[in-house]
Amino acid sequence: MAAVPAVQIENVRKNYGGLRPLRLRALTIQPAERVAIEGLDAGAAEILVSLLTGATLPDEGEVRVYGRATSEIRDETEWIASLDRFGIVSPRAVLLSGATVRQNLAMPFTLSIDPLSDAVSERAERLAEEVGLARAHLDRPVGSAPQDAIVRVHLARAIAIGPSVLVLEHPTVTLGADAVPRLAADVARVAKTRRLAVLAMTENARFAGALGGRRFKLRAATGALDEIRGWRRWFP
Repeated sequence: MAAVPAVQIENVRKNYGGLRPLRLRALTIQPAERVAIEGLDAGAAEILVSLLTGATLPDEGEVRVYGRATSEIRDETEWIASLDRFGIVSPRAVLLSGATVRQNLAMPFTLSIDPLSDAVSERAERLAEEVGLARAHLDRPVGSAPQDAIVRVHLARAIAIGPSVLVLEHPTVTLGADAVPRLAADVARVAKTRRLAVLAMTENARFAGALGGRRFKLRAATGALDEIRGWRRWFP
């Protein structure tokens, strides 16, 4: 029996104030599959995240998550529960810049971050290790941490509650070229270990290639997704 796709998008159009509506003709992501899409600017990527999570509904077409259309979510309580399926890595996510990296990692587990209990502190350390975040950064203010560490804090926070779909919204925009393949390798490793479906929206061809899985280029005018094949596109 075939598995129910983690994400299905069919003939979606959404007006959001961009130069043109966001269009996606068809996309299916299976459980534990990794997919990267190039061709979505920051505004389009943000609205796609909202469509996936059901925070907004398409003007046309349908978005289904594990077989259920987002339009079928009945109320706020059910919608909040449905968000647990998603871990979202986004530069729009808020971190407490004056709190330490460790305290920011602990926030999915407790509201009491000063002081942290030993048990919660250990959970934060394990999370940091899982995403490749060096222990040397744990007790420094997150606002003074290097950008590759901050991206990993976002990644760690995204997986902390055990989602089944990991969504990455332009994760490399603040990174230098040398940090990009390392981040892609860490995301791929985490996704494989946790068996996460992954949708990465990125303009960095090197990140998309190193992530593994399928890669597409969006034709914004029509919503068609052209599959990218071959190692040559790994290097911009």
